[in-house]
Amino acid sequence: MTSADTLFPPADGPHIEGRRVRKSATAGIDSVAASHQARRGPFRPDVWLNTRQRSATRLRVFYFRGVDIVGVGAVAAVAVAGQTAGAPLSARLIDALPFGVGALAILGLLRSLGLYRFEKGHGVQRQLASIACVVAVGAVLAGALGFGLHGAATPWAAYARWVAATLALLLAMHVVWGLLVADWRRQGALTPNIAVVGATRHAERLILEALQRRDLNVLGVFDDRLARSPDAVEGVPVLGEADALLNHRLTPYIDRIVLAIDPKAEARVRDLTARLGVLPIRLTLLIDPKAAEQRNAALEKLAKAPLAPLEGPVDPDRRAFNKRLQDVTLAAVGLLLLSPVLLVIAALVRLDSPGPALFRQRRHGFNQEVIVVWKFRTMRHDAADATASRQVTSDDDRITRIGRFLRVSSLDELPQLLNVLRGEMSLVGPRPHAIGMKTGATESARLVAYYAHRHRIKPGMTGWAAVKGSRGPMHTAADVRRRVQLDIDYIERQSFWLDLWVIAVTIPVLLGDRMSVR
Repeated sequence: MTSADTLFPPADGPHIEGRRVRKSATAGIDSVAASHQARRGPFRPDVWLNTRQRSATRLRVFYFRGVDIVGVGAVAAVAVAGQTAGAPLSARLIDALPFGVGALAILGLLRSLGLYRFEKGHGVQRQLASIACVVAVGAVLAGALGFGLHGAATPWAAYARWVAATLALLLAMHVVWGLLVADWRRQGALTPNIAVVGATRHAERLILEALQRRDLNVLGVFDDRLARSPDAVEGVPVLGEADALLNHRLTPYIDRIVLAIDPKAEARVRDLTARLGVLPIRLTLLIDPKAAEQRNAALEKLAKAPLAPLEGPVDPDRRAFNKRLQDVTLAAVGLLLLSPVLLVIAALVRLDSPGPALFRQRRHGFNQEVIVVWKFRTMRHDAADATASRQVTSDDDRITRIGRFLRVSSLDELPQLLNVLRGEMSLVGPRPHAIGMKTGATESARLVAYYAHRHRIKPGMTGWAAVKGSRGPMHTAADVRRRVQLDIDYIERQSFWLDLWVIAVTIPVLLGDRMSVR
């Protein structure tokens, strides 16, 4: 077994307990186990979460803010109700306004002051003290407004009860939020994973500093000069040449690739940038600073950089959260309303030909993660093509009678609502292609240099390319290039409203295409 054999994340899930070295009854096996454990590297996480899963964890802070909004709003409503004998809707504006303004000021300050960032090194005491100051500001505003409206009749006791209840609620909730974030950070869910290209002195310094800071995980080192490279750099294993990153099992777990080579080697930098630029992962050229302060500043920038974004370059967290909320809401409603249709289709598929109603296929998801996509079976069970090695044609003898109708109407895609709810897919995005799918005799991914850029966001049930006429099989290299270009156009333009428009026009576009073959 090579050293790389012990470094791959597991194929059956994020947890690596199945690959942990188990104790043996013999000392010899124990020593081998210890050796293998040492080759895992100093940054190996106990729980493996790919980039999509860790990005989803990071977005949970938006739910924290939502709970805070509901909680603070409820306390304000109760305070207003106390002024109107339990009927807040009948309160006068001058009675409700101070509580409303105070609550809005508190919620606005919590966000604008970054109190949902939960940055490492900011202790619980600092967080709670900041919240107390924010509530104090909201209380002063509410009190001043109340005094301006009521004068001597200002209900100071009611304001005091509202301030105390709001402060107690926020302190309690942020203690819980802080404990959850600390637990996620211990698991490595909030720690950026990087791969280093270049087994150089720059890489050594980067890894040594990262070992001291512990806010970066260096999963592996890659170097084209393997003959001169060591087996490991400061304990981090050298896993192969730079091109190995293109299809490495670690790739879906990597947030950023750092080129730790001399910037003066311009030709080599250009070559590596061109070769690795096809990946949906950000590249960073490490300029090796001399002073310790400069090195710490460079690492701080890497550690605080956002994880691989789910949606485009502008405000990725908010876009990703809005898109996820849109996906969960619409997919849940869709499954509920379409459940009778799904049951009827499943029964028709089973009656039409022997075999299961559903078909599973391995496809590429976000950041080249391998996901299992669900569809209604449209081909004979004995002719199933899990790798799409043969593209579908209009007279394809593998397609069943009901399958032909399902493919033309796209009803075979409806089970992917389950993939959307699981977070593996989105309602709108580049369509997921089967791993190893071929166009003619050539694998489609080899026909376009930037094919993998389709994986910079989660795949979708429908997409910009689909409503623009590029859907179904791709029979020529030109078809592949057009599909990839449309997908990249969508990634660069993605927004909440564009997604709603694509969803709205998907059904009329598909129904109006009488020539579609899928």
